[in-house]
Amino acid sequence: MSRIRTFPFLPLLAVILLLSPAASVCAQVPVKEVTLANGMRLLMVERRDNPAIAGGWVAHVGSANERPGITGIAHLFEHMMFKGTPTLGTKDYEKDQQIIAEQERVRELMREEEANMRAMWRRGEITDLQDPDQHTARYRELAAEFKQLVEAQRELLVKNEFDRIYTTAGASGMNAFTSDDLTGYFINVPANKLELWMWMESERLLRPVFREFYAERDVVFEERRMRTESTPIGKAAEAHLSMFWQSHPYSWPTIGWPSDIPAISKAQADEFYSIYYAPQNITLILVGDFDAAEAEKLARSYFERIPRGGKDAPDVVTLEMPQEVEKRMHAEVEANPQVDIYWHTVPFQHPDSYPLAVLAQLLEGRTGRLYKGLVLGSEVATDTFAYQSSKKWAGLFNIGGEAREGKTPEEVEQGIYAELERLKTEPVPDYELQKVKNNYAANEYRKLNSSFSILYQLIMYDGLGDWREINDAAARLQAVTAADIQRVTGKYFTRKNRAVAIYTRKPGTGADEDPDLAGLAPDQKPIIQKLVGQLKAESDIEQLKAGLAQMEQRAGGVDAKQQQFFKIYLKKLRDRIAELENGK
Repeated sequence: MSRIRTFPFLPLLAVILLLSPAASVCAQVPVKEVTLANGMRLLMVERRDNPAIAGGWVAHVGSANERPGITGIAHLFEHMMFKGTPTLGTKDYEKDQQIIAEQERVRELMREEEANMRAMWRRGEITDLQDPDQHTARYRELAAEFKQLVEAQRELLVKNEFDRIYTTAGASGMNAFTSDDLTGYFINVPANKLELWMWMESERLLRPVFREFYAERDVVFEERRMRTESTPIGKAAEAHLSMFWQSHPYSWPTIGWPSDIPAISKAQADEFYSIYYAPQNITLILVGDFDAAEAEKLARSYFERIPRGGKDAPDVVTLEMPQEVEKRMHAEVEANPQVDIYWHTVPFQHPDSYPLAVLAQLLEGRTGRLYKGLVLGSEVATDTFAYQSSKKWAGLFNIGGEAREGKTPEEVEQGIYAELERLKTEPVPDYELQKVKNNYAANEYRKLNSSFSILYQLIMYDGLGDWREINDAAARLQAVTAADIQRVTGKYFTRKNRAVAIYTRKPGTGADEDPDLAGLAPDQKPIIQKLVGQLKAESDIEQLKAGLAQMEQRAGGVDAKQQQFFKIYLKKLRDRIAELENGK
């Protein structure tokens, strides 16, 4: 994660116009949409302010499109799409293919032995299928043979060639992400390298080579171990989310269940790719300094080479069952005592998603009701948070807080309910509601200040179902009334609609040197410490506030594995602003 982007001061007139709801409503991103012959769509936004292009694409597939047995496969493909093509990533393609075929032969034998070991596990003859010491002699023999094939393939690999070609051409920021509903890929390229982008991206979709497939599975498994299993709160938070979603595929983590990740076969991956990475399931997006007519011509030349998929991606049909009883869990963790509460809400573009988003902003942040009521008022908490996450198929509202020393998570929980009851019975004053709307208007302005920011929004919105939300959301948020806030608070924030997690410190564990970092993975702590150092070096309050506003706006869309990191960074950012405001 890089340092937050700061913003120059806006002229006074721009600020005055910005705070007008009408100005926010009128701000439209001029998107040109084209559909290629194979069903792939292309979104283009011309911006001439900088000789660069933010290019990306979104595959309309995430963990919700998986099934038991292959959970984590969508995230695995995020990794595999950087492995190259017949001409990228290898010194000898023919020999590379021979080794891949031999690897598949051995892996099929290993899968047969894995089935035998699962039967042994059911009989109690093996207690841990992931413990190498408990594997059968036959499996260890096959694993050794497979390792030799992996080493032989490594001799042929040209590591990171995809990234090297882009970097040599002046590109930067190549990355990707996977969520419940979508997988996004993006990079910034110089304006004169548009055709390079067209060739590189079309090649990895037309002729991908999934080399190092099984080795990369191990990388993903290690990522799961570092992000979830080795963190103080990771496994408990995962259990909480899985408890919350009763029937929907959102119940399993994006990174996958530990028994599924090592069991995914290349044949399953090939089938998954043929369905979900077919052209009709992908949207290309370009934002920046280019001519739309020329870009469309290039896109047709390069991407129409990819044949349309044999069948369209199926809908997710298993929807979430209405929750009829409150769910509660208690976990002892190596972290500060805290409470985390989920409520079922609504999906993307549902009319109630807009008042719920406004409600989240009324509660969130240093000026929000939760902080004022629980941190500054009753002093039962040291920090609080709130956000609404409208996913493609369903939604959730998350509120939580960390208990102050001498207080309990249950006291924080009751304080949260008290603030919600106020919102149910007392209309939000006009000035308070308008303040939130003004903040939204300011955020909408800031989100249009760079090509990459626009690209990211289009990836998210198109992945969720409709890119037009980039232009429509502002008016819908500005139309929210105090009555809407009362209505949705009464409708969704009920006892039977919530799942509550109470976290207390495990006996015998002490606090970290910085207790705020207790819930982070070991590899995340040095990153946040570096970011905190950068925050301490920043003295411009307005720029910090601008960054905070943007981060808070993104809170609901943060991947589950990064949520704790995100919450802690927000807290540190708010702490720095408070220090400067108090003259420290």
